[in-house]
Formats: sequence, C-alpha cells, structure tokens
Amino acid sequence: MKPLFHFHGGIHPPQHKSESAGRGIVPGPLPKRLVLPLHQHIGAPARAIVKPGDRVLKGQMIGQPQGPISAGVHAPTSGTIHAVGLHGLPHPSGLHDLCIELWPDQEDRWIERQPIDYRTEDATRLLDHLRNAGVVGLGGAVFPSAVKLNPGPPGGVPTLIINGAECEPWITCDDALMRERSGEIVEGILIMRHLLDAREILIGIEDNKPEAAAAMRKAAAASPFPMEVVVVPTIYPTGGAKQLTQILTGKEAPSSGRSSDIGVACFNVATAYTVHRAVNHGEPVLSRVVTVTGNVGQARNFDALIGTLVPDLVALAQPRDDTDGFIMGGPLMGHRLPSLDVPVVKAMNCLIATSPALFKPAPRPMPCIRCGRCAAACPANLQPQDLHWFAKAANFGKAQEYALFDCIECGCCSYVCPSHIPLVQYFRHAKGEIWAREREKRAADIARERHTVREDRLAREKKERAERLAQKAAAAATPTARDGAATQSKDDALRAAIERAKAKKAEIVPKNTDNLPPSTLSEIEKIEARRAQLRKAATKSLDESED
Repeated sequence: MKPLFHFHGGIHPPQHKSESAGRGIVPGPLPKRLVLPLHQHIGAPARAIVKPGDRVLKGQMIGQPQGPISAGVHAPTSGTIHAVGLHGLPHPSGLHDLCIELWPDQEDRWIERQPIDYRTEDATRLLDHLRNAGVVGLGGAVFPSAVKLNPGPPGGVPTLIINGAECEPWITCDDALMRERSGEIVEGILIMRHLLDAREILIGIEDNKPEAAAAMRKAAAASPFPMEVVVVPTIYPTGGAKQLTQILTGKEAPSSGRSSDIGVACFNVATAYTVHRAVNHGEPVLSRVVTVTGNVGQARNFDALIGTLVPDLVALAQPRDDTDGFIMGGPLMGHRLPSLDVPVVKAMNCLIATSPALFKPAPRPMPCIRCGRCAAACPANLQPQDLHWFAKAANFGKAQEYALFDCIECGCCSYVCPSHIPLVQYFRHAKGEIWAREREKRAADIARERHTVREDRLAREKKERAERLAQKAAAAATPTARDGAATQSKDDALRAAIERAKAKKAEIVPKNTDNLPPSTLSEIEKIEARRAQLRKAATKSLDESED
C-alpha cells in the first residue's frame, strides 16, 4: 500500500453528500433555448463563427478558439442561431458577456464524428484536437487541457494524478461519474498518460466514496498500463491540486508555483472523461454532470447541456417554496448567483438551493482576537490574521510579502474564525486591488514608452527637415555649372527664335495694301510701332541676361 503524507491544516465540515449521492445520473432537459458564453475558460475567449439565422448541428463548432490559451465552444444540440449578443453569466459580479443564443429544433442531429487513434496520431495534432473540442479542466479551474497536457521538453511528466477527492460539502457529481462511467474515465487517463509520457498514475479518492473507489479499482485493473487507486482521508480541502499532490507524493509545490513545477500533473476525473469522449468518439464538450441539491425535493446529479438556463435545470429537482437563492459550487468556495437567468457553463459542478433554515445568515463580524485558529487551519500554511490586517489597511505590498497569492481561497480560515470575520473576502479584495494596480502600471508604462517613441520620432523628423532646407539654401546660393549651362542654352534658344521670326516676317509680302483709307493706315502704323517697342524690349532683356 502506498504511504500517505499530510498537508498543513484542513477542516471537517458537515458533508451533506447523502442527499444526492444515492441516486444515479439522469439526463438534463432539452430546453427551448440555450445560451452559450464564448468565455467559459481561462485565457482568451472564443470567437463567434456563426450569425443569427444559421442552422447548426449537434457538436458543430460555433466559437473558434483564439490564441494559445483558449478553447472551442460547440452547439449542444441541433437548431437555429437566434442571436449573438450580451447575456448574464453565472458570476458574482452579475456582469454580461458575449453569448450565442441557440433555439433547439428538438431533433438532436449530430455532425459527422471523427474519432482519433491517439497511439498513432501526432502529438501536436492531438493537442489541437482537444483545444478545438473545448476540453478544459472541469474541477473548477477550467484551464484549457491542451496546454496542461503539453509536456514541453523531452522527458514528459513523471507522475499523473487523477483527482477524485471531491472534498467540498454537498457536491457529488464526480462521485456519480466514477461510479457509473469508471471505464471511460480510465480510457481518458490512458490518453493523458500517452501525451505526458507519465510513468506513474495515481487516482486519489476520499474514503467517504467507497463505491466510487471500488468502481475505479475494477476499471483500473483492466487497464494495459498500471494505475493505483489511493484512498485518502476525508478532510477539506484534499481536493486542491497542491494538497492532493502533497498527500500522494510528499512533494510540495513551490510558493506561487504549480504541481507541474515538481514533475506532477493533476487532472479532475471529469476532465479525463471528456478527453476520452473527444478523442475516442469525436465528441466535443457539450454537457457536464451537475449536482442540484440543498433545499430541494429531489436532489440529483444531472447530465446537463452546456447553455441550459438555471431555472430549466433546477426545476427538475423541485425547489421548495422557501428557497431564497442558489449557490454555484460548494458552500465554502462557491458564490451566490445574483440572478437565475444565467446558463450552465463548464465550470458549474453544483447548484445548492438555499433557505434561511438551511443556510443561516452569517453573524455580525467582531474584532480579531488573535487566537491563531485561522493559521492552524490554513492548508497553504499562511498567516491569515496578518494578511487580514494588511488587506484591511490597504498595505498590499506587505500582503504580497506574506505570500497572499499562495492563498487558494478555500475558506478554512473564515470557517473556523470565532469572530466570524469574512477573511476570504478581504483576501479576494486585496488580490483584485493588486491586479488592478498592476494593470494600471502596465498601462502607464506603455503610455510612457509610446510618448518617448513619439518624441524621438518628432525630433528626428525635425532634424531631417532642417537638413533638407539647408541643402536647398546652399544649392540656391551657389548655382552649379549645370545650372549655368542650362541658362545659356535657354538664351540661345530665345535669340534663335527671334531671328527666325525676323526672317519669316521678311518673307511675307503684304496683300491688299493698295488704296487703303487713312484710318486703316493710321491703325497699321500704331501696330507697327508697338511691335517695334516689343522687339526693342526683348533685345534689351536678352542683352542684360548675357551681361
């Protein structure tokens, strides 16, 4: 049996798993309207490649990934694109973002699916396939899996950890997935191992899920590559990637680093399942298992289409009359939905119906008594009481010195605080302020650099313009021999023209000049006098130019 290690801190909140774990996965609804956000993952949002009125098939790409860290978005069923515009997202801010609205035709017609043989396929093309299929981490981080599955330098990642801990209360979607689809999860694990060239595979499952552990052991035993299912103690937050890595390997990820920095790659069991569907069946990510529980009559796990609006899904669980809201995620790391007019997204693993009896209002916060319970419970081995003071005083530099960004926002400190201080809210606020200031600093640096470049360009152009003017002035002050020759040539041409005119005039014999009246003769004399004056003036000008 593999030896287990321990991480610092942790808590044992009430589990509330039995409410939904005893029932199997059931299909979610096929609603009349689906709303598909283009930004359901960390990184650049997908770009809409459809327009209103387009007919689409199930599995057809409607959002193309942009940039190296991105993922595709697909039509969960066949139908017609109704709109491409802003819609509310399941985010605590309540902000809107660009979404594609699809009206299903209820026919559920598929595109032509093209499975891939990962054993013979080029690794780059296989990763591109996963990126286009919209495969992301379904444990909550929604980081594009194609990036994590790229091992980088030769040698790969020695240890592959599959996270089946699912430590937060109320959530049972991974438990249900392991019990019912363990064989497909193992197929996905084999694809991950192939890409990472891993030499060790560990599947971590908490000891409160014996049926899931048994199902995974049975599926792993049939695998051509050895996999070890390791049952770990039930303690929150064992499901954190760094914490599970430390339990299974004894290795601790560096501060502000990741498990991959110590030769370990960690993926959720649901992610492994979607990798299998994308590669072995040619199916992009169109749905995910969501636990709907809490203040409901029928707590279940639903295989819900991405884009299903929350009211359409929770109606199947029969919320009770005193339900006053819903929490997306678990009670410790989740957040209350400001509106129910939001869709199911890839990051949504649980919806908890709340009521005043089930989730009592938090007591009024009191001053910190420096008891140290938060430090004892912190799984990242931080000093939350000090971080609280720095965040409250807006001393963000000091907060960073105390490793603020190592906080995983698990909520253990807030849970054990006898003064009921919402510590995690302070830490989130401090992180947000630091990120905002960093963005402002980068923007100021860019603006300063652009101003410097502009000033340099204007100075260079001014200097070049002055040099051109000086050259023109020098050329005007000292005519060249070529200019003199050109002037002489013009004078010679003018003289020759005058001589030709004289000769031509001499050849002309006036006609009809006999018996002219005195008035005509007087007019002729005036014209001849003017001509003589013009000839004299031209000759004088020519002589002056020669001098």
